[in-house]
Formats: sequence, structure tokens, C-alpha cells
Amino acid sequence: MSNALEIEALRKTYAGGAGQPPKEALKGVDLAIPQGSIFGLLGPNGAGKSTLINILAGLVIKTSGKVRIWGFDQDVNPRQSRAAIGVMPQELNLDPFFTPRGALEVQAGLYGVPKRDRRTDEILELIGLSDKADAYARTLSGGMRRRLLLGKALVHDPQILVLDEPTAGVDIELRQMLWTNVRKLNEERGMTIILTTHYLEEAQEMCDEIAIINHGELIKQDTTKNLLGLMDAKTLVIEPEGGAPESFALPEGVKMGRRRDGALVFDFSRGQASVGAILDAVKAAGITIGDVRTMEPDLEDVFVELTSGK
Repeated sequence: MSNALEIEALRKTYAGGAGQPPKEALKGVDLAIPQGSIFGLLGPNGAGKSTLINILAGLVIKTSGKVRIWGFDQDVNPRQSRAAIGVMPQELNLDPFFTPRGALEVQAGLYGVPKRDRRTDEILELIGLSDKADAYARTLSGGMRRRLLLGKALVHDPQILVLDEPTAGVDIELRQMLWTNVRKLNEERGMTIILTTHYLEEAQEMCDEIAIINHGELIKQDTTKNLLGLMDAKTLVIEPEGGAPESFALPEGVKMGRRRDGALVFDFSRGQASVGAILDAVKAAGITIGDVRTMEPDLEDVFVELTSGK
């Protein structure tokens, strides 16, 4: 088995209410997520990401299609498929009268983990809540509660971990701790991580492969490197020493702009021009270069290109 998750022709239609027509949230999605990868599932609000995740977690019943989690068909082996996946939800759904230790113990019991096999103390240390193990959840800060959600998703040692907007509204320290732990789980245990996030710079930094969905359909799936390579645009920024003429001869296809601080900005296509040709043109115009840097397209550029107007 090379894929941790396989989805075929997945559809979900919600019944319409108050005279409204049915809403098709997923429209025949096909998706394969490799074992041991950190996989980004991206899309605008209302794209169908939450519906897909809730189907994987067993919280929403699909209309049609096939879902195999760690090789287990969700329809044929529902218990095994659910045991293979852990989900850290967006919502802070914690009982305020449980302590972190109690919450983890109850969650482990719900998954049928024998007491001798529970890793409560290990998980508390991993999520940085050892010193709060016996405090009521209602006394924890928002960041600590989010850490506890991660701990609950790990109690049954799943092969696949789903993180649904894990860093929404959290501080920098918690965000760094979360990503450190995610990398550790992925590298040391080989855990497959599925991440949904609106912070596209996180997805670009963390994910090996990314799928973009919109209006319930899979728009694109590829490695992060290949997705970034879809954009042919490039930007060269030059900070001149002294003045620079308003205009001068440039290679074909190069557009020049000027920032308020005096820096010259050159936008061009890698297929039409080169950095060397632009630098030669700048020097030929008598401009002394103080500093120079290039700017590559990022995942946000790719995301906007693939989802805008669709």
C-alpha cells in the first residue's frame, strides 16, 4: 500500500431547506494521499474541505463514492478506518469540567485503548501541558485548549492525522510548537499529516504535496514544487545608488515600475527574458546598482490563479 488515503468519485449532497434546492458540497472528488507525506488540502471558504474531513472522520455520511483509509474501505470496515485517523477540529469542543489528563483518558477509552497501552503522560509532554495536566479545561488559555485538541487526536496512535485550520487565531509561539510537533510525528513515526489552512505560507513551507478544491471539485493536485513552477512570472528589484532615468531600453516583455523608496521593479516572464539581460540593460542606462534581489511567485499567487473566477 503506497497511499494513506484514497477517495474515488466522492459526492455529498445536502438537502435543501425552506424551499431551497439541494446543495452539492462535493462533486465527484478523486484524491490519493501518499503514505508518510505532509499533505495540504486547500480551498476558499465553502469549497467543500470541511465536508470532506467530516466524511473521513465519520461525522457526515457521504452520498456516494469510495473512501479507503489506510487500506480500509469506510463502508466495509468502518471501525478500522476510523481507528486509522485522528482529527484535530477547528472548533474548541472541550468539556470545561475535564482536566487535560482526564480528557485524554476518556478519549483513549472511547477508542478502546487498554489502560496499559495509553500514552497520556507522553502526549501531555508532547503538547506542552504536563504542568497543566490536572487543571480544569475551562481555566486553560485558548492556545492551551488548542494543544489539548491535538492531544485528543493522538490518543489512539493513528496512522493519519488531520489538522483542520490548526493555527487559526493562535500566537507565534503556539504555531511554532505545533509545527515542530507535526514534523516530529511525521519524521519519527512516519505519520501522514493532512493539513487545511488559510495561511498559505504555512502550506508552502510544510507540505510535500497539495490539492486545491473549489466549489466541491478538485482543481489541481501536485507536489508543492510543481505547483510553484506553474507561475512563469518573476520579479527583479534593484535599488540604485543615485538617480535613475524615468525610462530606458529594456528586453522585450519586461515591465518596469518604481517604488516610493526609489527601487526599480522589473516584472517579466522567465520564458521571455532573463535576469542577466535586465542587469545588462540597467548598466547600459548608466545606473549604479546598490542592491538587487529576485522575487519568485508563492503559493498564494498559484492559489489565486487557480481559483479566481471559478
